Amino acid sequence: MTPLSGTFSGTLLLEPRTPPPPPRRPRPWLLPAVLLVCWLVLGGATGPFPGKLTEIQSNDPSSFLPAGAESTAVQELQEKFAQRRLLVTVVVFERATGLTTIDQVTIAEKAAELSGTRGLDGPGSPPIFSVDGRAAQVLLPVSGEDPYKAGAVVKDLRLIASTGLPDGLRALATGPGGYNADLAEVFGGIDGVLLLITAVLVALILIIVYRSPLLPLFVLISAGLALASSSAVIYALAKAGVLTLNGQSQGILLILVFGAATDYALLLVSRYREELLRTTHAPSAMRIAWRSSFEPIAASGGTVILGMLCMLASELTSNRSLGPVAAIGIAGALASSLTFLPAVLSLAGRAAFWPSHPYPRKHRLITRGIFDKIASLVQKRPRWTWALTALALLIGVAFVPSLKAHGTSQQDLFLTEVDAVTGQNALTAHFPGGTGSPAVIMCREDKAGLVLAAIKTDPGIADLATKVIDGTAEITATLRAPADSPAADTVVHRLRSAVHAIPGADAKVGGATAQQQDMVTAATHDRNTIIPIVLLVIFLVLALLLRALVIPLLLMATVVLSFGATLGVGAWVFNDLLGFPGADPAIPLYAFVFLVALGIDYNIFLMTRAREEALRLGTERGTLNALTVTGGVITSAGVVLAATFAALSVIPILFLAQVAFLVAFGVLLDTFVVRSLLVPALAVDLGKVLWWPSKLAKR
Repeated sequence: MTPLSGTFSGTLLLEPRTPPPPPRRPRPWLLPAVLLVCWLVLGGATGPFPGKLTEIQSNDPSSFLPAGAESTAVQELQEKFAQRRLLVTVVVFERATGLTTIDQVTIAEKAAELSGTRGLDGPGSPPIFSVDGRAAQVLLPVSGEDPYKAGAVVKDLRLIASTGLPDGLRALATGPGGYNADLAEVFGGIDGVLLLITAVLVALILIIVYRSPLLPLFVLISAGLALASSSAVIYALAKAGVLTLNGQSQGILLILVFGAATDYALLLVSRYREELLRTTHAPSAMRIAWRSSFEPIAASGGTVILGMLCMLASELTSNRSLGPVAAIGIAGALASSLTFLPAVLSLAGRAAFWPSHPYPRKHRLITRGIFDKIASLVQKRPRWTWALTALALLIGVAFVPSLKAHGTSQQDLFLTEVDAVTGQNALTAHFPGGTGSPAVIMCREDKAGLVLAAIKTDPGIADLATKVIDGTAEITATLRAPADSPAADTVVHRLRSAVHAIPGADAKVGGATAQQQDMVTAATHDRNTIIPIVLLVIFLVLALLLRALVIPLLLMATVVLSFGATLGVGAWVFNDLLGFPGADPAIPLYAFVFLVALGIDYNIFLMTRAREEALRLGTERGTLNALTVTGGVITSAGVVLAATFAALSVIPILFLAQVAFLVAFGVLLDTFVVRSLLVPALAVDLGKVLWWPSKLAKR
């Protein structure tokens, strides 16, 4: 490639390389063939595992709770106390105009029938009728030892309760068991629907990029093998109790593997095609492309893996489990992209690009379209380019304080109408709001009287019940307000203050409201703890990769600025455009980890090539050359990753819809603004000081 001279010309002149010496190995196809066979055998063995992950999901509160929280300790005491784990399900019967005599008889019959359902851990309660005469509830102890089976039991309960009712009478299942069942229902189809949508999106984008039917197929097979192999490892670890898998983590795993595998494939294929234009020998072109691509791909994957493993410092079980799940998925994507894909491309040769035929031609003139123009703009006005770009991002950052990431109620968890939410609204309308989800106080038996005296006068409590076994007292307090309301949260704060003040009682407050309270506290801790760790880890990776200290700091600053702008735009979209009720406190952390770990990938792709070119051409020309050469592939990679994360929005869960928007928008912002304008303009403006303290800074 001839050096650029004068102003940026917008064209690159590719000269064929000197023909390589004959390969030493007489069979250049042997290693690729062996790798291909090994991967196909592995794929056949692990193919069923992505679908089997649903069987080991745990979507009940314990799979999200912070391990050291007070509410978690109460739940563990309850399970020990009862020698079993329960997901209480509340079946509520309601007639808006008031229950008739026939309704009351039917409800009594249904209560008896429901108590005989297989999967219950004991009989249900008799019907409890509301004071206003419009509703009745039946409490059913569903075994929670296997949350997946518990969801099936609740499904049976709903069918039994709703079959053969008089016209106008309806039955709904809610409570912890109802919410667990609806979450299982929502996440149960992600391995099919989400996989299909993701694969179709990726295939369409790749066909547009490559204009070839074979390359997209090879890339999709590579991503599928990565997902299958990583799912098999995750399944084994979850089955052994080493990690916990929930529906959120499974959905993110699928998206992350497909997005990352496609990004790595785009980088490798782009470099391979570039080398095919220089040499007639396809295996030699692949060896050069693989060696050139290995470092940025490995650094990119390693950055994401390390960033995800930082989640192990989380207090929330859901965050802590996502870390290794995502890391295993990225490791699978790396392995497949660096072994299977090179093998199949090497064996296919130029036919992989059919109907195009990349072949070396003397004095081949290559133009880069829009990226030639961007490079010219950056070269002529570098300071204006980065200053105006940074200002636009700062405007987005200004909206960050309006993000309402203080938690939402259970009713706001789903974006579609489900029985658990409708049933909870019916309970709240006719019974004390906390019915079915009481506050639970565990204390020593000899101090139970003092504990009761301290809490029974609280105006937020509608009813109290006490049970004592083996020296431990369990006090259930039904709250007047719905369990996930601000009013209930205030009551639990008062209860904790009251019982903690009793000497020697060893009293702890748990239950649904306390769990929500503890999760908010833990999410805040996780955000404040993990974000600095992720920044430090990624800085160290960049410093080692680029052999410098200034450019890693600069890249980190640009990605953090991009994250802030994304969060600000997200706040405006969620509050004003979509009217969402709020956001989970973990949303900023998830957005940060994904955007910084994934967004830095594109800067790695750009600046590793810039360093390579700067060794020959100097910092300014090397950066501009890198911008034009990598522009198309990085833009394609960003569009693919944004599209795959956007696919998460098909799951009707508020949390995932918000994560989908933030990551998709943030990736596009990184791709089209940060990597295309901000970073190159800063590099050109600052010059060789970027590479300090490496020798490149002195050239």
